[in-house]
Amino acid sequence: MPKVKTNSSAKKRFKVTGTGEITYQKAFKRHILTKKSTKRKRALRIKGQLGPANKDFVMRLLGMK
Repeated sequence: MPKVKTNSSAKKRFKVTGTGEITYQKAFKRHILTKKSTKRKRALRIKGQLGPANKDFVMRLLGMK
């Protein structure tokens, strides 16, 4: 039986926490930051948490299901 490969793009984008939650870095904080407010940029620093609708799909991409 062949091994199940982890999706390379998913392993770079998502991280599983100790409690089993999946976190990711929010988008829109790479460039063109001058027009974005400080409040908006500060909010983008906080890690995003994956919702239950996508959790099974991402777990399968990470080879954890």
